[in-house]
Amino acid sequence: MQGASHPVDEQLAELAERYGVATEYWNQAGAHIYVCADVVRAVLRALDVDASTPESIQTALRDADLREWRRRLPPVFVTVRGEQRRAWVHVPHGASVRMWAVMADERRELEQLDHWVDPVEVDGVLTGEASFAVPPDLRLGWHHLEAQTDEWTARTPLVVTPPRLNPDAVIGERQWGFMAQVYATRSVDSWGMGDLWDCALLGQWSAQELGAGFLLVNPLHAAEVRSPISPSPYLPVSRRFANPIYLDVLRVHEYRNLRAKQQRRIAKSAQRLHELNASADLLDREAVWAAKRRALKMIYRTGRSTERQRAFADYRRSQGRGLRDFATWCALSDRYGNDFGSWPKKYRHPRNAAVKKFRKRHRDAVQFFMWLQWVTDEQLGQVQDSLREAGMPIGMIHDLAVGVHPEGADAWALQDVLARGVSVGAPPDMYNQMGQDWSQPPWRPDTLAEAAFVPYREMLRTVLRHAGGLRIDHVLGLFRMWWIPEGFAATDGTYVRFDFDAMLGIMCLEAVQSGSIVIGEDLGTVEPWVQHALADRGILGTSILWFEAQDSGEPKPPDQWRRDVLASVTVHDLPPTAGFLRDEHVRLRHALNLLTTSLEEETAHARAERQAWAAMLREHGLLEWDVDVDTDEGLAQLTIALHRAIAASPARLLGVALPDIFGDRRAQNQPGTDQEYPNWRIPMTDDEGRAVTLQDLAARPSRLNSVVAAVTGTLPA
Repeated sequence: MQGASHPVDEQLAELAERYGVATEYWNQAGAHIYVCADVVRAVLRALDVDASTPESIQTALRDADLREWRRRLPPVFVTVRGEQRRAWVHVPHGASVRMWAVMADERRELEQLDHWVDPVEVDGVLTGEASFAVPPDLRLGWHHLEAQTDEWTARTPLVVTPPRLNPDAVIGERQWGFMAQVYATRSVDSWGMGDLWDCALLGQWSAQELGAGFLLVNPLHAAEVRSPISPSPYLPVSRRFANPIYLDVLRVHEYRNLRAKQQRRIAKSAQRLHELNASADLLDREAVWAAKRRALKMIYRTGRSTERQRAFADYRRSQGRGLRDFATWCALSDRYGNDFGSWPKKYRHPRNAAVKKFRKRHRDAVQFFMWLQWVTDEQLGQVQDSLREAGMPIGMIHDLAVGVHPEGADAWALQDVLARGVSVGAPPDMYNQMGQDWSQPPWRPDTLAEAAFVPYREMLRTVLRHAGGLRIDHVLGLFRMWWIPEGFAATDGTYVRFDFDAMLGIMCLEAVQSGSIVIGEDLGTVEPWVQHALADRGILGTSILWFEAQDSGEPKPPDQWRRDVLASVTVHDLPPTAGFLRDEHVRLRHALNLLTTSLEEETAHARAERQAWAAMLREHGLLEWDVDVDTDEGLAQLTIALHRAIAASPARLLGVALPDIFGDRRAQNQPGTDQEYPNWRIPMTDDEGRAVTLQDLAARPSRLNSVVAAVTGTLPA
C-alpha cells in the first residue's frame, strides 16, 4: 500500500485529528506521504472509534466534541513548576465552584480566572466551564486538585513537574564510559551469560583503572519464566520489572543458608555453564535460566531471617499491585504458557475473580516470583553502589525499551491502557528500507491519561530505583508512535500523537527524585522541534557518528555536533565498528533480502561513506594523510580516528562500545528480522572470532589503550 495518492476525506481527517491520528506525514527522505484511509480507520478502531461509515464518523465526531465536557475535572492535571497554568471545572452553567491544590501538609485555595468559555449543552444540561490559576510555586510531586460546588466534591491528580533536569550536577564537564550488552559480556565465573556481578566487575575496573564515569547497559527488563524465552532485551514481558537471569546466584544473601550438599549441587551446575564462556557459539538462555532457576528455587526454600522477611515484606508493599500482578502472570504462564490469549478465559484479565482465587491457591508460586524480583532489585542496588564507590559520578545507565511483548506480563496487567489490534514500529529509513514492525502494543493516549499516567510513572520509578541514568530507546515514542494495524505491512502505518508535555514532565519528575540523568535516542525521523523540546527539559540527545551528516550528505565535522548528547561511533543496531568498516551491515542486509537496491550499489555507497569520513578526519587532524583505509591496518587506524572524532565533539557523554575494544565484528541485532538472524544471542569475540571474557581486558591489549587514549586524550595508568 505504502501511502495514498491523495488525502483522506475531510470528515475522516477531522475525526483522526481529534484522536491524534496522522493522515499525512513527511518521511526521512523529505517526501510528503498521505496515509491510506483504510490505515486511518484501522488505527481509529484500535482506539475504540468507529469510522467505518459516514454516519459512524458523524456520531464519533459528536462524541469527541462532548468527551471533555462530560467530565467535571480532567483525569489528571500536569503542570510545570515556575509556570502558571489554567485548570478547568465543568459545572451547570451559572453554578458557583471553588478549587484547591491539596498537598500532603497543605491545602491552598486557587484563584478563579476571568476566562470566558461559551457554555455547551451536555446531555440536556447547559454546562459551563470555570477556570482557576494553578500557581507556579507549588512544590514538585504528586498531589490533588479538589473542586467543590453546593452539590458535589470532585478530585483529580495534580502532578507538579520540574522545568528541566540539571545534568550538569551529575555529569560535570564530561564523562565517558563503556556501552555493554550484559548477556554477551562474560567473565570466567559467568554461568554462560553475563550477569550483574559482571557489570560490577566491568564498571569498577573501568572506573578505577581507566577513569570511566558510567556504564551503559542493555535493557534488563523481565523475560518469560518458561520456555521459549525471547532473546531480545527490547521485547520484554515487562518493562517495569527485571530479568532474574542476570542474578549472580552465589551472591544472593540466602545462598549462605544452604547445606554443603546443596551448594555442591549448585557448583556442579555452574561448572557446566562456566565451560560455555570459552565458546563463541550462540548464547543459550534456556539452559542458563533452567540452571539458575533450579538453584534460586533451592535458595528460596531455605527461608529468611526475621529481619530479611521484614525487608521482603517492605519491598512487596513498596511495589504494590504492580508486583502482585507481575508475579501472578509469571505463575499463570508457568502453568498455562507464555501467551495469555491461550489461557482459560477466566484468567485473561487481571481483575477477574478467578485470578484472585488462583493467586490464593498458588500463593507460594506467586511469592517465589515476587522474591526473585526482590533479590534482583537488591543486586541492582549493590551494583550501582559499587560503581559509585569506585568513583563513577553516574554509575549504571539503564536502557528503557520502547515497548513490551504483546502476550507478556505488562500486556496482560496493563491491557486497559494498551492498544490492541495494532503494533508499533518505524517507517522505512536509510538503514531499514522495508520499515520495522516491533510487534509491541503501544500505550493508548486516551486511556493512559484516564489512568492519570500512573502505569507510566510506576514503570519509571521502578527502573530508576538503582540507576544513575536512563536511556530512552526511540524517545520519539513520547511524542508520537508509528502504529501498524494488524494485517498491514510495516510500511503501511501512521503516527499517533501523545501528550508529550505530560510524558516528559513525569519523566523529569521521577528522574529528579532519583537523582538520574535521562538520555533520549532521538535518531531517525525526528523533527528538530522534538530535539529542542528534549533539550529544553534537560534531556540529553544521542549522536551516532555514522548518522552525523550535513544537508549535503557529507560527514558533519565533530565541532558542529550537539553538546548535550551521548556521542558514540556505533550502536547496538549496527555491527561493531570493525564489522561496519568492512561492510558487514551491507553483506548482512543483502543476505537477508532487506535491501531495496543492489548489493553493488550499497557496497559502493558504503565505500564512499568510509572514504568521506576518512577525508574529513584527515582535514581535521584526526587521521594521518597516508593511511590507506582499504587495508586492514588502515581500518584499524580509522577505528581509532573515529573515536578521536567523538572526543573532538562538544558532547557531554562519550560512549565506547565494548566490542570495539576487542575488534568484534558480528552485529548483535539486525533490525527488521526475527528468526532470520540470531539477534541478541551473540557472545563477545575478538577480531578472529574467539570468545573473550572480562579477564581479557586486564591484559590491556593495545587496542584498549588506543581507544581509551582517543576518547580521553591520555593513556590509561
